[in-house]
Amino acid sequence: MRQDFWQGKRVVVTGGAGFLGSFVTEALRARGARDVLVPRRADYDLVDRDAVRRLLTDALAPAARVPAQLRAADAAAVESGAAPDPSDLVVIHLAANVGGIGANRAHPAEFFYENLVMGAELMHQSWRHGVGRFTAVGTVCAYPKHAPVPFREDDLWSGYPEETNAPYGLAKKMMLVQSQAYREQYGFRSIFLLPVNLYGPGDDFDLETSHVIPALVRKSIEAAERGDEEMVAWGDGSPTREFLYVEDASEGIVAATELYDSSEPVNLGSGEEISIRELTEAVARECGFAGRIAWDVSKPNGQPRRRLDTSRARERFGWQARTPFAEGLRRTVAWYRAHR
Repeated sequence: MRQDFWQGKRVVVTGGAGFLGSFVTEALRARGARDVLVPRRADYDLVDRDAVRRLLTDALAPAARVPAQLRAADAAAVESGAAPDPSDLVVIHLAANVGGIGANRAHPAEFFYENLVMGAELMHQSWRHGVGRFTAVGTVCAYPKHAPVPFREDDLWSGYPEETNAPYGLAKKMMLVQSQAYREQYGFRSIFLLPVNLYGPGDDFDLETSHVIPALVRKSIEAAERGDEEMVAWGDGSPTREFLYVEDASEGIVAATELYDSSEPVNLGSGEEISIRELTEAVARECGFAGRIAWDVSKPNGQPRRRLDTSRARERFGWQARTPFAEGLRRTVAWYRAHR
């Protein structure tokens, strides 16, 4: 890490109040970033072009004119009085409309439109405002359904994504196209990262919108407390997934923002592959559920396999995941028990 990189920088983290964003803002402050701004959707709806323009105008204002609601995430933010040079503004775009298989099947139009417009408009307006660096965070759902395993960045265009989350995955992947086009034509310094499925403390445990790990944690704990003899899981358990602990993901995003300057996409993952059946059994054990797991094969499995090749991240900016899955799961379950 470059100890002086964040000195004099002002950073906008969209989605900074969310699950991944809260860890990214913490990682930024740990590296000395003092001016960290976190827009909330209630104040800056990134689907609205005028709101995006207003966000960037506010972020480039002198300290006294930066709206309080933009500074609320960090009491130490915006310490200097002068307006920053636009080249010293960094935008890390994490905000997204996300959900599990059920949510993607129920709201494909919203997932496509909102994610597409947020990414395209924010990157375009960042270029127009002279932003110095832009980090776009995509999704593993952008990969083709039958991409060779492990997924390598060069395979991103070898087929169509898994159908249940294709609208979301394709919308996010357009930021890669935009990043490459704007770098080629304008020299805009943007990067595009592809994190695998995240998990950890502070995740979304709402059964209607959550991803697989928080959903299984909640279902397992509640089933154990009721003394249920059976817990239902979706699909047949055969698909495999890779999971990245959220703190490791945040470190990867910050490291890439500091050290990487290319629009070639980069995977962020743990390199560990686990079947949904093995995952469900591991979560049930950690949560104290001893009953039978019943597989509802009428529900979709999703993509057959997921595991990323993470060698590019290691080679280009020296990052690799550090948290073993068993330890990350233990911390996640402990957090949920304490914050239900």
